[in-house]
Amino acid sequence: MGIKEEIFYEGGPHKGELIVNGLIGLTIIGLPLAVGALVRALWLRYRITNRRISITGGWMGRDKYEFIYNEVRKVVSLPRGVGLWGDMVVTMNDGSRIEMRAVPKFREVEAFINERTESKKAERKAALQGEKKKSKKTKA
Repeated sequence: MGIKEEIFYEGGPHKGELIVNGLIGLTIIGLPLAVGALVRALWLRYRITNRRISITGGWMGRDKYEFIYNEVRKVVSLPRGVGLWGDMVVTMNDGSRIEMRAVPKFREVEAFINERTESKKAERKAALQGEKKKSKKTKA
């Protein structure tokens, strides 16, 4: 019996991105954008739970990234498609960045991730303070 995870969001990129890039793809210049949107629509999947973020993508969905909220330093989002979807960049503690493209309900997802990140930071800070108090008691 494992730890139960509550799913906040599970799914692929917003359908509007495929529609907009498909229309732009009718021109020769926009063709790479349309192909990229099609590949994302077919194989990119996000899963955001109360414990971790999982991103499955790449060609044929072969790449998988998972990280817990303790590893997240900050989240920045940028609205796209008249605010119906947005792109997000998750900066990790080691300085690496993970992009999440065309996230539906991106404002709610960003708020959820920030809430989880802050609660994990508070838990970690409390644990460190508890360890310091224990070490002071043992020295005395």
